[in-house]
Amino acid sequence: MRHRLGALALALLVCPAANRLPAQTAPPEPAAPVHLTAEQDHQRLLDLLGIKQLRPGGEQDANWGEAKANAYPNLPDPLLEKNGRRVTTAEEWWKERRPEIVEDYDREILGRTPAKLPRVTWEIVSTTPETIGEVAVITKRLAGHVDNSSYPQISVTIDATLTTPARATGRVPVIMELAFGGEFKASLKRPISDTGSGALGDYGQTWERQVLAKGWGFAVLSPMSFQADDGAGLTEGIIGLMNKGQPRSLNDWGALKAWAWGASRLLDYLATDKGVDAKQVGIEGHSRLGKTALVAMAYDPRFAVLYSSSSGEGGAKLYRHIYGEPLSHLMNTQLYQWMSPNLLKYAGPLTPGDLPVDNHELIALCAPRPVFIGAGANPGSDPAKQQMDGWADPMGMFLAEVAAGPVYRLLGRKDLGTTQFPSIETSLIDGDLGFRQHSGGHTSAPNWPAFLDFASHYLHAPVAVKSASTEGSHGRYWLQRSNTHEESD
Repeated sequence: MRHRLGALALALLVCPAANRLPAQTAPPEPAAPVHLTAEQDHQRLLDLLGIKQLRPGGEQDANWGEAKANAYPNLPDPLLEKNGRRVTTAEEWWKERRPEIVEDYDREILGRTPAKLPRVTWEIVSTTPETIGEVAVITKRLAGHVDNSSYPQISVTIDATLTTPARATGRVPVIMELAFGGEFKASLKRPISDTGSGALGDYGQTWERQVLAKGWGFAVLSPMSFQADDGAGLTEGIIGLMNKGQPRSLNDWGALKAWAWGASRLLDYLATDKGVDAKQVGIEGHSRLGKTALVAMAYDPRFAVLYSSSSGEGGAKLYRHIYGEPLSHLMNTQLYQWMSPNLLKYAGPLTPGDLPVDNHELIALCAPRPVFIGAGANPGSDPAKQQMDGWADPMGMFLAEVAAGPVYRLLGRKDLGTTQFPSIETSLIDGDLGFRQHSGGHTSAPNWPAFLDFASHYLHAPVAVKSASTEGSHGRYWLQRSNTHEESD
């Protein structure tokens, strides 16, 4: 017996693994991000949808005649539910019809926002006292660090700045501008320039002076810092992070929604800043970022007022108004990343007339909050659209605002006040929907004064009172917070 026990002990010593549980293997490393060219990814999506080819969408394929623009005259009714019942109360709008419109946009046009998006931790990188024009300000350089613990292979940071009047004793309204990459870099240079740098979207920084003259602050967000404006970048940035480096599915969100998500995260930060009245934050964007600003306003009810400049196809323009940029151009290999992959269907086998919604309903999703749509001059039958703004279809954007009017009226607000396209340089800013077409080209700059007049109906700086300290014969006025928002001139 003793011999057998000794033999067993010797066996355990010689083979210790026999006395242990099976070894635990380390979890595999997550796969590295997939890298496809935009052309490869675009073709992959077409294959998934069974689409052989898209309709031609070049400049030569655009319609430049208003007589042919109304090819699909029947717009979806924003106040008619899918069951055929007409919406007659605000409660029916909020509970029944509005969710239907959101679902159509999520499914067919913009894509679905992921359910569990990561936390963003904001860092104040620097704080700089400076003077812009004659206004003493504080500028903060901000970095929003996105939690990437679910997929460490992709790091995402949101770049932004915030500038507020230094001598304001209360919280001030803020206008958030969505800036192209080069435009964001230009906005960091001092002194600020009244002329554009030549970078995409940079038309000079005069708007910043105009905002400060109101007693407001401004924030500048760089959407391309956290999601590249390129189909090849869809497996990086916030979209890539949520997909763990894999290509999008047909239902996934596009860059417009991702950029709008970043705007909402900056708004989260503004709500924590003691110098900002977060209930008085407006948002502005131009061209593709005008589309983004409209999406942000439609999906985030905290934004107080919108300036969407020359947003065109995929923005404030009616898809069914066939003028300027065609839908098939929006879905080419250079631009398709903005939208849901499902929108490709409407540039191929289906048409804009088959869409379940149109962009008057995207504007209606902003109701009852105020929306200002800006555009440049339309060259008419001359297809020199890039020098002017016919590509963005000012008439198509105006008609979308007109068609959004019934929702505003239902909610007790004012529409544009007319169905007649206004003469150039005419500001329609007496209602809660605003519109102006300037005489310049594809630029937001000339419409800033009209937008700020429009926004002044809703945003109110702390009351200005005369300081005991004066400078010169005109004196100097500082800002003092009042307990209530008073109407401005």
